Amino acid sequence: MISSSHEAMHTIFTHDAAAITHAFRVLDLPFPDAVEVEQISVDLTETAPVERRADTILRVRTACDEFILVVEAQSSRDPSRVAAWAYYVTFLHNKYGLPVVLIVVCHDRETAAWARQPMRVAYHRWTSITLHPIVLGPDNVPAITSPAEVLRDLPLAAISAITHAREPEIDEILEAIVTAFRRRGQDDQTAFYAELIEQGISHTEAAKFWRDQMAIDLSFFRSESAQLLRAQGREQGREEGREELEKARREAIVTVLTARGLELSVRQQQQLATTCDSDQLDKWLTQAATADAATELFG
Repeated sequence: MISSSHEAMHTIFTHDAAAITHAFRVLDLPFPDAVEVEQISVDLTETAPVERRADTILRVRTACDEFILVVEAQSSRDPSRVAAWAYYVTFLHNKYGLPVVLIVVCHDRETAAWARQPMRVAYHRWTSITLHPIVLGPDNVPAITSPAEVLRDLPLAAISAITHAREPEIDEILEAIVTAFRRRGQDDQTAFYAELIEQGISHTEAAKFWRDQMAIDLSFFRSESAQLLRAQGREQGREEGREELEKARREAIVTVLTARGLELSVRQQQQLATTCDSDQLDKWLTQAATADAATELFG
């Protein structure tokens, strides 16, 4: 069964042509920038009764040429994929008469190291086909931990979160993304990437941290987790839900300020702890993202 995290690992490439360019730049590959991307059928089945489907297949046009890009999500070592990927590459090359590039997206170092090795279809010492996939993983995708970097490059930030889902720096990456989203405000792009990240890390421990962050402002996010949290709030009762949200907002204010190197005095901590006005807490949370000192919030 295909999981939502598997889907997220390749779906990002279908949303934005820039994501492909970013991936190539991250790996310092000598490919021109994509100017147009067309998603084509992932069904590679022929008349023989064997069904074969790739994760994502794109026809990429640059200023000087075009090629086929196959994006595969891989969560563990699987030697059987070598034959499947070899089939994808040769079938597409034969069908479209274009060069074919294979990208494999991984979110652990062991799988990335395995996928990065030349993959051979061979008999004894005789190699008929050798595959050299481009591999995106936590060892070569940068950890985007600055809100400013996130705002400059949303696709790369999403790839960073997904590929680093099991890495120690994932909480810092997610904090930067949440802060950046709040600065930018809700729009179609932030909603898309919030949902994509939710799916991409859903199988990891980082998912709890992400959901806790979403609980701070449920109206901002439109993911499955946000809907679940809303439903839970209704079931627990309005009063209990209000108290939980206020507590979450207070914790978020402290988290954001601390992450930015701003400490609260004892008096300011007491002022925050005794404030039950949701509007005031929302105002402080917004200010915490850009304030130069805690006194800008609490006086």
